[in-house]
Amino acid sequence: MSGTADSTDRLELYADYVCPFCYLGTRSLEQYREEREAPLEIDWQPFDLRSGKRNPDGSIDHEVDDGKDDQYYEQAKQNVRRLQEEYGVEMNQIMATEVDSLPAQQASWYVKQEYPEQWAAFDEAIYQALWQDGRDIGDADVLADLAESVGLPIDEIRSAVEDDGLRTELEDRFQAAQRRGITGVPTFVYEDHAARGAVPPAQLERLVEGAEQAQR
Repeated sequence: MSGTADSTDRLELYADYVCPFCYLGTRSLEQYREEREAPLEIDWQPFDLRSGKRNPDGSIDHEVDDGKDDQYYEQAKQNVRRLQEEYGVEMNQIMATEVDSLPAQQASWYVKQEYPEQWAAFDEAIYQALWQDGRDIGDADVLADLAESVGLPIDEIRSAVEDDGLRTELEDRFQAAQRRGITGVPTFVYEDHAARGAVPPAQLERLVEGAEQAQR
């Protein structure tokens, strides 16, 4: 999902792997890109939905009240099922509340910096592992296996997952996103325009094409 040409249009995508709407949003985005004549580069930006529940060591304190009760999750599940049907997406699981995405985000951020040409395949492998295969993407062994499947060096991915400096860098990115006004994911940003949520391909088209027309 990544391009390299300077002339290619670029869409920023703020996402967290454990967010089912992010997975559904990437499916919608792929449908839009398939219909679009010109290439569209995707600039993934990490976002941590669990930032308010993390301990200093990065682990999740599941006892912290984040204001999301059973009614919230039931409504979210209904919305996920509705979008599954709308976008024609099968999912092995609907929610992933017990899975920690930070290791996957660290690994993905490392790959984006060091192996940009292979990032798209790794990004897709992470989403597929969680939502299609029900695997724990917070497990270093799982991430190493996914890395190997797309031709990435396993030892480097394992090191990235354990790299405290990389975690600090990601935390800075998370905070920068919040300062920018990103409060939830997925959020698609094109130029100064944004769309939040797993919006349909037609809305992504309006986001990008509308901004392009406004510039002419």
